[in-house]
Amino acid sequence: MATAQTSPHHYKFNITMTCSGCSGAIDRVLKKLQGVDTYNVSLENQTADVYAQEGLTYETVLEKIKKTGKEVKKGWKDESEASVSIPPTT
Repeated sequence: MATAQTSPHHYKFNITMTCSGCSGAIDRVLKKLQGVDTYNVSLENQTADVYAQEGLTYETVLEKIKKTGKEVKKGWKDESEASVSIPPTT
């Protein structure tokens, strides 16, 4: 398993989480997501840091987090601010 230092991608999300159930929901989806090397969900800081393999896109991680019903306020893809909107599928 790769570590944060060797993962090709670092995605960070600022997420509205009001309780341990909220952070637990984020934890559960990240734990199951194929391509996540390591992650940290912080209720205190309202963030999720995800270190991912080459094949896992920022948009895929964002979509999985949003499916929990939590509001994603901001996102960063490899240290650059990124959109938190999910484009409609056609």
